[in-house]
Amino acid sequence: MNTEVRRTLPATAIPDGCLPWSTEQTRRWTRVLPPGWTSVQRLGLRNLKLALLTGVLAAVGLVSAGLPPYLAAAAGLHLVWLPLRPEIVRVSAPALALTVLAVHPAPVLPVIAGALLLSATALAVSGLRLRARTRQRDAALAAAAGVTAPLPDAGGPVRRGRFLSGLGTFLILVGVPLAATAGLWGSSDGRRVVVGGGCFVAGLGVTALLSGVLGGRRAAALGAAPAPVLRVLTRATRHGDARVFAADDVAGLRPLFTVGVVPSDHKGDYDADDVADGTVDLVADVADIAGPAETNPLYDDGPGPLREAVLYGAPYDGAEVVLVSAAAEPGGPLVTERSSGPVRPVPESTVRRRLEQAKRAAARRAAEDEQHLGLVAAARLMTTVPVRRWRAGPVDRLAGLLVVVSGASMYWAISDGVSGLWQGIVAALTGLYAAFRIPVKLRWRITADRTGLWLNGLRGTTHVPWDDLRSARREALELKLRWSHGGAWTVSAPRWAWLQRRRGVPHPYDALAAEVTAMLGDRALRPTGDSEEKERGRPLWPLAVPFVLAWLTALLAAVVGLPDW
Repeated sequence: MNTEVRRTLPATAIPDGCLPWSTEQTRRWTRVLPPGWTSVQRLGLRNLKLALLTGVLAAVGLVSAGLPPYLAAAAGLHLVWLPLRPEIVRVSAPALALTVLAVHPAPVLPVIAGALLLSATALAVSGLRLRARTRQRDAALAAAAGVTAPLPDAGGPVRRGRFLSGLGTFLILVGVPLAATAGLWGSSDGRRVVVGGGCFVAGLGVTALLSGVLGGRRAAALGAAPAPVLRVLTRATRHGDARVFAADDVAGLRPLFTVGVVPSDHKGDYDADDVADGTVDLVADVADIAGPAETNPLYDDGPGPLREAVLYGAPYDGAEVVLVSAAAEPGGPLVTERSSGPVRPVPESTVRRRLEQAKRAAARRAAEDEQHLGLVAAARLMTTVPVRRWRAGPVDRLAGLLVVVSGASMYWAISDGVSGLWQGIVAALTGLYAAFRIPVKLRWRITADRTGLWLNGLRGTTHVPWDDLRSARREALELKLRWSHGGAWTVSAPRWAWLQRRRGVPHPYDALAAEVTAMLGDRALRPTGDSEEKERGRPLWPLAVPFVLAWLTALLAAVVGLPDW
């Protein structure tokens, strides 16, 4: 169990009559949460990008199938609104169904059936979330037992919503003219794609604008009158958000919700987190797996300690709250934070799933750490040399071959007309990126001398002094070297853990990382000489030029066709 001492809140910071939100009372709140699959428990940049990508792909696919661009954009936007803004779906889903019935776009029956199914599903899912909000709020108000208190920063300016409102206005001003000028495109496919893209961008603008308005109104309503108060425990995630627990959950094992927060005296606009309120996995909450996050080296960037706090406002999915918590450091001042994004409840199913994932991840990481320590111990027996070098090997050549095969398959899709316009553009850009990565995979080199490491790359060679180097590890498929000020160098290659365990052969990246780690910890093992410039490798961008030219030539041939000789 997590035995770290939590930061306590002085009695003067607790409003009179404020009750603790105990585990017994929070069960009523967690029981009324909607199913975990109906909502995004943590918005985050990754989930935001996933929602946008899903909506874009759906819109592009429907336009390619012949659906009118504005209807295709509306259908794609529903896949964005459903997890992020269910309030919109209550109006948009019936409007989409009625529009399809009125327009009768060809092919009539499949489109009508699909629109009705999408509308019904979206309404049902959004209805679950919106009804659950009322029950969550009632449960929180019952736990507060009518005790209220003015916000500690009441009367201050409400900046919540300004960023999103400005972003939404900008996107609308971009999307509407884009759709209106679609007639400038020569081909009908081009016009359809531009109209759909403009409608989609304008729809995202409406989403951001409405999110800003809702956030601002809820934040203003919270400070307009004394708010319900509850005593809770909170912990800062490594991204700066707040994760809230029951007042007696001293082990921090059952997070109730996560919310993006900023200090209440923050002078700038602070609701950018509503776009991507980065939060982290619940792995760090399982403190009994790997020890307290503050001392365990596996969690050197992990969450902060548990702190007592007073929660102002009734929490529910999408709510605005204020937290007054104990200082993060002993002897520090109290911390007053306003929500910079909506409250995101954590369903029970998500907690169970994440705990199981945490246990498996911790076991896997423990095995990898044990292997790494064994390889480091073996590396300490190596002899000291003037200069030590590592370079790309068979696994890297295999990685390069896989990239080439992937490029060939993309070329086949483009040349045979399997992909549409936007898929072709994505494939072309991906191929260009791969053309620049192939030389790195085939010709990377690391040179160690008495001054540090020399790492070659596309633009040139990077020198990392020994005192700046922080770590060298193989992480999943990547060899990653980190140094001070956030510097990092990576290269990736395939890995078959089961085959390596069976044959007792470590991955080349594991062996390399162990040797660098051994030299990092023992100065006597570091090289004694100075490397020459030719030993450090040259810039790799000249080697990328033939691959880029070959890819561009292949694309040109696929688009215009090869000439008849």
